[in-house]
Amino acid sequence: MKPKMLNGAQIILECLKEQGVDTVFGYPGGTILNVYDELYKRGSEITHILTSHEQGAAHAADGYARATGKVGVCFATSGPGATNLVTGIATAYMDSIPVVAITCNVGKPLLGKDSFQEVDITGITMPITKHGFIVKEIEDLAETIRRAFEIARTGRKGPVIVDITKDVTSNLCTYVPAPAPKVYPLAHLIQEKDIRRAVEMIEGAKRPYIFLGGGCVSADAKEEIHEFVDKVHAPVADTLMGKGAFDGTDPRYTGMVGMHGTKASNLGISNCDLLITLGARFSDRVTGSVKTFARNATILHIDVDPAEINKNVKADAQVIGDIKAVLTILNKRLKQQEHAEWLQEVEDLKEKYPLTYDKDKMTGPGVIEKMYELTKGDAVIVTEVGQHQMWTAQYYKFKEPRTFLSSGGLGTMGYGLGAALGAKMGKPDKTVVNVAGDGCFRMNINEIATAARYQIPVIQVVINNHVLGMVRQWQTLFYEERYSYTTLQDGVDFVKVAEGLGAEGRRVTTIEEFEEAFRYAQKINRPFVIDCMIDRDEKVWPMVAPGGAIEECFTGEDL
Repeated sequence: MKPKMLNGAQIILECLKEQGVDTVFGYPGGTILNVYDELYKRGSEITHILTSHEQGAAHAADGYARATGKVGVCFATSGPGATNLVTGIATAYMDSIPVVAITCNVGKPLLGKDSFQEVDITGITMPITKHGFIVKEIEDLAETIRRAFEIARTGRKGPVIVDITKDVTSNLCTYVPAPAPKVYPLAHLIQEKDIRRAVEMIEGAKRPYIFLGGGCVSADAKEEIHEFVDKVHAPVADTLMGKGAFDGTDPRYTGMVGMHGTKASNLGISNCDLLITLGARFSDRVTGSVKTFARNATILHIDVDPAEINKNVKADAQVIGDIKAVLTILNKRLKQQEHAEWLQEVEDLKEKYPLTYDKDKMTGPGVIEKMYELTKGDAVIVTEVGQHQMWTAQYYKFKEPRTFLSSGGLGTMGYGLGAALGAKMGKPDKTVVNVAGDGCFRMNINEIATAARYQIPVIQVVINNHVLGMVRQWQTLFYEERYSYTTLQDGVDFVKVAEGLGAEGRRVTTIEEFEEAFRYAQKINRPFVIDCMIDRDEKVWPMVAPGGAIEECFTGEDL
């Protein structure tokens, strides 16, 4: 391809186009002005969404990546602009989401001199990125951006930051176009001896359980997982991040595992003889007491990241590699298994311990079930963090991967609305709903203005109990009802705030009113806020006490 003489800002945008980037989320400022000037000149070549806050831009890039499987991109200027991205970058890092954050810094001669809005953003983000670059020479720019995308999207995915000095964005350099390389599943670490051991364990098991984590979604391995479940003939449970990797309406699916997992999943895994773990890292919220977790089982751990093996839970065997690649091999090697008696035993647990809630009043679970009915299960559901997040994971049946977007590892309040905007930009034909508690909604309510500015038709559902619900639940159960700074009863009117920010809103107090409001929101093709009033003492059941054994999960009735 013919080389061209371009300045740094032009090279940045050309490299983004090489990588297939069509949408960027960001906020301008002094050091990144050359890049924004080039965006202005290019018109609609790349869509730029001006968020209300840089954190919203980082979360939007994350939501775009989760919904599409592509790399999300955000821009910020130096100093506070860059540091405002940090929570969003950490959120993506904890959940292995491919994001490239491009920041600009002061000019090279001003580095290290406490210049105005100078900050070492690559140093600040070192523990929460796969890699960080600072570009001080124009000749390094194109190759650095290409390398950033390669790192973000290969192996265990994750965020990468590229910090560019302002003089680089204006300097000239020869630019040679290069197409983005095709990404293949990471398979070179798969060992034949590990595959043989895995087959031996699976074919020798009498009570196997398949446990799916976020790596299954990341690997786009839905078909391979379904074939694997058929072959092994076993029940299936998942983590919060694994939602949608296996069809939540399938009779073999038993629900989430862990602190707010179903009793069927928690008891089933406690009684299995082989736990086949695919792309999960055994978070403390999943395992409870590590000493008692799956105490009767041998553990086969399959993961793309060798660092996860034996980190939290000791595995009896492992296979290192991309889930899709590993399952493709296993599905060819495995003989058809038959575990009808074990499946019936787990089915009996599902029937004995169903999820239940009070249907005589409006509750969080009731709102989620009605939302599932009205969307027919065909929507991208985003959540904030807290009780509403758990109710969504429990009561909305996710049938497809990349339809449940939530901050799992970091637990970021304020994640959802920015992520919903990113998801809607990436999946414009899908209904996108963000489910928030009133505490979380306060943290990102300014992004309603972004939705209104661009008329991005996200539906914002607020489960409003006027408290920090999950923290209050812990205060009730473990702190003798000392409700220290968790009550939010004040004069904030979310409907009026939504209207003031350019959207529409409606307050509802019954499921019938919610249904009417949600149907209206589906029709209008504009951002809409539904403020759902529920009781402050609604709780998420079942629950496992912090550090307890997952088989000791309890409900309000048990108490």
